[in-house]
Amino acid sequence: MSGYRAALRRGSGRHRRRRRPPVKSAAAVTVLVTCSAFAAASLDDPPPECSKKGPGAACSGRNAQRAAGIRRTGGPDDAPRNGSDQNAVEPDVVYDRERCGNTSNRILLTLDDWPYNDPDRAVRVGAQLQSQGIRAAFFLINQFAAKYPQIVATLRQQGHWVANHSFSHAKLSSLSEQALKDEIAGGLPSNVLRPPYGDAGEREQDIAADMGYRLCNWTIDTHDWEKPGGSFTSVDAIRTNVRNATPEEKHNGVILGHLFSNFPDALPGIIGDLHDQGYHLCRNTGPVGDRVPYPLQC
Repeated sequence: MSGYRAALRRGSGRHRRRRRPPVKSAAAVTVLVTCSAFAAASLDDPPPECSKKGPGAACSGRNAQRAAGIRRTGGPDDAPRNGSDQNAVEPDVVYDRERCGNTSNRILLTLDDWPYNDPDRAVRVGAQLQSQGIRAAFFLINQFAAKYPQIVATLRQQGHWVANHSFSHAKLSSLSEQALKDEIAGGLPSNVLRPPYGDAGEREQDIAADMGYRLCNWTIDTHDWEKPGGSFTSVDAIRTNVRNATPEEKHNGVILGHLFSNFPDALPGIIGDLHDQGYHLCRNTGPVGDRVPYPLQC
């Protein structure tokens, strides 16, 4: 993948990606890290590949927050609230939808949808990541997750965020206003929404914000959902897609993968490669509730 692009581009299949050109930050990030493989929770050093200035926000102020799908109304853990925002305060940093508010210098792993043929796969993946000291975010389709409330509870007990991925994975921009609201309201209760296919325009962003949700996309698409030759993308190809992602995509990055694909099987290699490149993942510090903090506590 090359650098960022200013517009939302349509992908070849399940997902669309938003890319933006890097904007110069106020100061360069200077980093000195010795590269070797460490446990995810063992180092706080930022990645050596990210010594350049990272991408910044393209706009600021209240309009930028609404475009990102957020209204800040209180402290760092505060979720957007329904109703008036006349007392809202501006955040110190404009919310970055592609990075889901991640400014930790660590990478967030995310797993979407549902493990259709093996529901317990979700908690097995969660347990493995927990054992490595890694916190991930699971964006589950509630049409299926609602039938397995113990899975959602277990993932949160394991220390992973579990958030809204809509009720049925409908393309939000194709829905009427009422159907859109129903699709979001029928998703897992949270304060973060990952729109199916990454698809959400200004209308969807505004409605989600009014319903109390920040939007969360990704910086690295593993393309694990594709089926070249009729089978899901291989473990090796998924691992290569992450390893070859740009430093801009990795710095404060968010990796998109799915529970139904080969992505869970690729995780050990992905984690090892990122450590070898000097990157670290969000640290698992214990059980969480149904709210995802902003900024992310990685």
